[in-house]
Amino acid sequence: MRNDLTIYDRVADRWWSDDIRWVRTLKNLVPGRLGWFDGQIDWAGKAVLDLGCAGGFMAEALARRGAAVTGIDPAAEAIGAARAHARAAGLRIGYDVGVGEALPYADAAFDAVVCVDVLEHVADLHKVLAEVARVLRPGGLFLFDTINRNLLARLAVVTVAEDILRLLPRGTHDPALFIRPGELRAGLIGAGLVPGPITGLGPRGVNRRLDLTFGRLPLTAILYMGVARKPAG
Repeated sequence: MRNDLTIYDRVADRWWSDDIRWVRTLKNLVPGRLGWFDGQIDWAGKAVLDLGCAGGFMAEALARRGAAVTGIDPAAEAIGAARAHARAAGLRIGYDVGVGEALPYADAAFDAVVCVDVLEHVADLHKVLAEVARVLRPGGLFLFDTINRNLLARLAVVTVAEDILRLLPRGTHDPALFIRPGELRAGLIGAGLVPGPITGLGPRGVNRRLDLTFGRLPLTAILYMGVARKPAG
């Protein structure tokens, strides 16, 4: 089975335990993403939606930067883990169960939408982008990352990361759902958003547990991050 989204609920009770290698990999991606996202926006005081938040790694990082964060994900057990951990940490984060194609929020509800490790999993990319544009305030930002669609990305993400190194469970990704930057740019424009710069994301080293650490890379052939803005007027 490809694009297996049940993996997040299956490990929800251990999401914050650091005893599952692939979950630690997802956690280790957050600083690498924010190393670039932080240069695009001042989070303090902003209303931010973490679209596809899973167990809350990115949501908590944004809350600690002073954002008013809402997280949404279809994985109900992962949302339960996110709620419990935020409570224990004393963080005020709202969490909802739902999908990006039908966001349960009012128009112009957020200053920013963050969507990482998500777009390559959704059922309808264009509906998700339209919903992102709808819930963004004029001048608001959409910050994202996803996986390029080409043979190199398939080799790196599916063959190496899933099948050989087991950095992710087998079946996590369907390479047919990977998204070329040009396709995503066209989708953003079609949703009424103005695409901004993109940059690569990938391994930059290892930590004391011999897990990969991540950061910005010039190469966008595998993972890439980007930003788009909703026009102000």
